[in-house]
Amino acid sequence: MPLALLVSDPFAGTLLLLALIWLAAKLGGEVALRLKLPTVAGELSAGLALAGLHQAFPHLPDVAASEPVGVLASLGVLVLMFAVGLESTVPQMMRVGGPSLRVAILGVFAPMAAGLLGAWWLLPVGVPWVVDLFIGACLCATSIGISAQVLREKHAAASPEGRVIVGAAVIDDVLGLLVLVAVSGLAAAASTGGSLPWVGLARTLALALAFLALALTLGRRATPHLFHLASRFRGEQLLLPLGLGFAFLLAWLGNLAGLAPIVGAYAAGLILEPTHIQVLEARESHTLEALVHPLVTTLAPIFFVVMGARVDPAALLAPRTLLFAGVLAVLGVLGKWIAGYAAGRGFRAAVVGWGMVPRGEVGFVFVATGAQLSLGGQPLLSPEVQAGIVGALLLTTMAGPVGLSWVLRRKG
Repeated sequence: MPLALLVSDPFAGTLLLLALIWLAAKLGGEVALRLKLPTVAGELSAGLALAGLHQAFPHLPDVAASEPVGVLASLGVLVLMFAVGLESTVPQMMRVGGPSLRVAILGVFAPMAAGLLGAWWLLPVGVPWVVDLFIGACLCATSIGISAQVLREKHAAASPEGRVIVGAAVIDDVLGLLVLVAVSGLAAAASTGGSLPWVGLARTLALALAFLALALTLGRRATPHLFHLASRFRGEQLLLPLGLGFAFLLAWLGNLAGLAPIVGAYAAGLILEPTHIQVLEARESHTLEALVHPLVTTLAPIFFVVMGARVDPAALLAPRTLLFAGVLAVLGVLGKWIAGYAAGRGFRAAVVGWGMVPRGEVGFVFVATGAQLSLGGQPLLSPEVQAGIVGALLLTTMAGPVGLSWVLRRKG
């Protein structure tokens, strides 16, 4: 009986999935390194390969459909963004606040306009203009998680360009959220004949800005006292659990404010400056960054593999879908790359531009939202259009780390 219970344990399937994910991530990363590409590109490709294998052999486990694996993937990107935040401080980020704001604004509107024109050109006549607008909105998002991993690999996260990229991506998240709310409101208004919900849009903006302001001011002042109080505890190994607890708390609060949880996790890392936790670090003989690093190397690959596995390979093989995805991807890359020049003098525009290219999980959230909206009784985004957008997001997500790795390597 104990053996039978062990064999029928429902968690056993998750163990198999995790084994496949980690092995696939390492194999994909190794191939990418041998091709002089960032490991992130290999991990995304590994996820796409697992999705293709599942379609060819349905008896194999579906990586993208596993809820436990999805939870670990979400934890992976949160820990990654917390680690990226730990590499900078609020004063350092404020020094690049102006360039980050300029890059974020241009990085939202340039690709959105390009995507809108591309959709209008490629889609059949008669498609509602709201669909074109939503496709353009899907290209305005930026996934900082992927660029952050490349910056970490190249030891460039603390560079001026790295801080501009991260700062612009945080602002980009707020602007992208507003665009998503506005376009979704337009779709709903077009379907029902109502008007745009300006009150809801203003409320979302106010909550997001209030969260960021409070986190970076009151939160930064409160953390030294909190961690000084924690240093009086007699228990061992306090630093990592307290640090992660603080990061997840801010991620939750950020989500309540309408932001992506990754923004809250990044803000937590940014707030925890070395002087705030130096007592605990001295007592445990380890820095918080050093303690978080093994979690990043373990959990972050799950996120990237799962993100690649969520793409339907079969839907990308249709010639029209490939053309649609390719054109949107080119326009999306150009829109973000141009935004790098908004950083101004003293910054390498190509590094900033390529760092803003990946869409990743943020773009997929846009597509998922569009799939749930309806227009005239029909889905706002047809399956073919969804496949094309997902293909474009995947291409930009792959092109971003490749281009960023290349321009960073040129510096040497």
